[in-house]
Amino acid sequence: MTRTTGGIRTPDQRLRVFVSSTLKELAAERRSARAAIERLRLAPVMFELGARPHPPRELYRAYLEQSDVFVGLYWERYGWVAPGEEVSGLEDEYLLSPADMPKLIYIKEPADGREPRLAELLGRVRNDDNASYKAFSTAEELGELLEADLATMLAERFDQSRAQAPRAGAEAQPALLPDPETGPLPAPLTELIGREAEIAAAEGLLRRESVRLVTLTGSGGIGKSRLAIDLAARMTDAFPGGVAFIDLSAVRDPALVPAAVAQGLGVRDTGVGTLDEKLVMALRGRRMLLVLDNFEQVLPAAPQLPALLTTSPGLKIVVTSRSLLRVSGEHAFEVGPLALPADPARLAPAEALRFPAIELFVERARAVKPDFELTAENVHAVARICLALDGVPLALELAAARIRLLPPAAMLARLDRQLPLLAGGARDLPARQRTLRGTIEWSIDLLTESESALLAQLGVFAGDFSLDAAESVSQAASPLAGADVFTDLSTLVDSSLVRQHDRGDQPYFSLLATVREYAREQLAGNGTLDVLRDAHARYYVQLGARAEAELKGPLQRDWVNRLATERDNLRSAARYLLDQRRWGEAADFAWSLYMYWWVGGHLGEVRDWMEEPLASGDELPDRTKAITLYFTRSITLWLKPEEFVVPGLSESAERFRASGDAGGEALADVSLALALVSAATPDHDTAEEVLESALTLVRSAGDRWGDAMVVVTLGRLAILQQKVQRALNRFEESLALARQENDDLSTTIALHHLGWAQLLLEDVAGAGHSFGESLRLSLRLRHADGIAYGLEGLVAIAAVTGDLERAGRLLGASQALREQTGLYNAPTFSFHEQLLGPALAGEFAPVLEAARAAGREMSQDAAVALALEVAASASVAQPAQPAAVAASDAASPAQSAPAESTHARGEAADR
Repeated sequence: MTRTTGGIRTPDQRLRVFVSSTLKELAAERRSARAAIERLRLAPVMFELGARPHPPRELYRAYLEQSDVFVGLYWERYGWVAPGEEVSGLEDEYLLSPADMPKLIYIKEPADGREPRLAELLGRVRNDDNASYKAFSTAEELGELLEADLATMLAERFDQSRAQAPRAGAEAQPALLPDPETGPLPAPLTELIGREAEIAAAEGLLRRESVRLVTLTGSGGIGKSRLAIDLAARMTDAFPGGVAFIDLSAVRDPALVPAAVAQGLGVRDTGVGTLDEKLVMALRGRRMLLVLDNFEQVLPAAPQLPALLTTSPGLKIVVTSRSLLRVSGEHAFEVGPLALPADPARLAPAEALRFPAIELFVERARAVKPDFELTAENVHAVARICLALDGVPLALELAAARIRLLPPAAMLARLDRQLPLLAGGARDLPARQRTLRGTIEWSIDLLTESESALLAQLGVFAGDFSLDAAESVSQAASPLAGADVFTDLSTLVDSSLVRQHDRGDQPYFSLLATVREYAREQLAGNGTLDVLRDAHARYYVQLGARAEAELKGPLQRDWVNRLATERDNLRSAARYLLDQRRWGEAADFAWSLYMYWWVGGHLGEVRDWMEEPLASGDELPDRTKAITLYFTRSITLWLKPEEFVVPGLSESAERFRASGDAGGEALADVSLALALVSAATPDHDTAEEVLESALTLVRSAGDRWGDAMVVVTLGRLAILQQKVQRALNRFEESLALARQENDDLSTTIALHHLGWAQLLLEDVAGAGHSFGESLRLSLRLRHADGIAYGLEGLVAIAAVTGDLERAGRLLGASQALREQTGLYNAPTFSFHEQLLGPALAGEFAPVLEAARAAGREMSQDAAVALALEVAASASVAQPAQPAAVAASDAASPAQSAPAESTHARGEAADR
């Protein structure tokens, strides 16, 4: 079987993992598998996610043809054998998978009731040379195994991809860092219907070299977003630099559009330099497509788009908006309704299905009522429903979602009575927009009082929200007697008024922009918007308080991912508190999520928030003043340390002390010490006194995380004083403390510093191991800064072992990663450039520069795989001094540590 494109498309355009299993007995395991796949930013291909109008065998055959990896989950059941078939669908999926497709097989044990035919199938699977075969006992264990195996399998294939990679100057370009906050194309759960002509026309327009800004216009619910997603998916071949989808529906302030674009690109707002500058750097030299969805609410930001296109020659932008942007270079593309029959009176079912509006209604109706068929008896009513709804896709979906309750004739009767009244209520809206609003109101009229109240309350959320958040906000705001939020939310999902997206093993929900807009209007109209916003802010403040302790320890990665999913709501809560001038609550909220802001690269944004209380002129309590001073001073401690940072951090520490917060005082002291050694005249003695005081504080409080941060900073100070052995001892102590806490971030920091001390003492094998482990943990945490530091450490390993080719490639890759993620314009704790200085200035410079250029074109995954190869080879390598390196005193690792060239971004030791 040959994998092809076309036909029935899988609901994504990313690397696809086909999951085969029986559905009911392994339902929990399928959810766990899906979560593991999505954590790696791959796309799960699962039968229940697909389109229903196709026969099952045709569907999974098409999905297999387009998949890249086969995952088989088996327990006791062999599966149903359809009439006329010799094998079950379960075995058929395995047999239809291509022989060369990698297969990961997982068998659940114990299985006392395993059916004989499944046992026979598993016996054959064991003999498949392309299959990896493992046992598991719980859904959680399966998720861990699958995530690890997929990561390993991908890494093994990077060597092959490097062997086939294009030469320098070819089109291949490094991919942006994948993490929960970047903007991959959404993976629709259903196929696009009736838009073939529009897709072809829009694609033809966008492929023209002179066309760089295309605006898809049309009324709400007309299908602009879905058209943009499929258009972008079809054009990935034209954009080797990547495609990013950025949903602006949660952005209401036009000034925040650059931040949303930066977030979608994986660009960190560290507070150093403007986001506009970082976007230009991230897009430099890349041929890339941005999809900006729901632009109509931030139209004043439109002039920024031509400016971005001017500075980024390889960039193209697709915008969806109800209104034109009216900027230079814009090409408008109007998206209209789906085609409808002119006269439905004599339509036969087969003829009716040729009209996309009717096909969409029927397809969505089957999703909720699988036995629904278009017949001679109901075709006239269905056609008239589609005509009444003007062929607007969202209106058709909302109506079709009610097919279980209302057969077509009954639905038509209700629409005929109610829709003209509902749609006529807002004459300032376009006709199709009035139809959609009328359909939304018609759908809401079919809800119970508590269901309708819940939908309005959900309008307070920005972006995705959890079930727990919905329950908390709804019940705190205006609880109705007997209301069951879970049951009511399920009804709203079934009615297509709320969308559900699973993240890991947890369900998350969202409202389409049109529905959210309607819901917020209801809250404003009934006077409860402020009450709901307050309940919303209180929930997220409480969430921050719960997360604070667990962001330091074994649950760190889980919390970072969860908070990333709800980041729009975190911002909304902070904005509400600041707008209400509730400075203390805003500061406490920011402080509780400090670790998330750090790892996620949001400290620049938080710094801007904390400037507001300081500039308010209000008298701030000690703790509030301490927090605001810390956030506004620590992240730029190397810029104006003497006149701005040192006084501010000194006061921050004093205010923390006055409020009884020893941990906050210690953290402020760590940043203060780093500022002291970053001054024009470094003050090492005072810095050491401050750190020793901080150490006493954290140890008195039993704070091992803080202890690890202070100790690693003392090690940094020893490096600056050329006391490398003392530094090594400090870094080993910090590492032991971090491991006791099972904290990924503090462990990676300690390992990175330890690696440099080991290298300076010429322990190349130890340094290679430390840098490699630090890199792996940073990947696990998706910490861009840590990944860049890991690559840079292994640049040094390659350099001191005489491998200039790999050193140059890793140097180029690390530089590209820093540029693409906004981490390029601050000093770093890394000596790799000093080690390569002689080679860059000597006769081997052309070799190194060619390797660096090639490294800039590597994907991040390929660069990481190469770096880990260097780390592994370090265990058997000996320090070398090739002519290129030996030409300078900097060739000796022990002489490479600069006296005053390091910094931290205000944290204890951000390397």
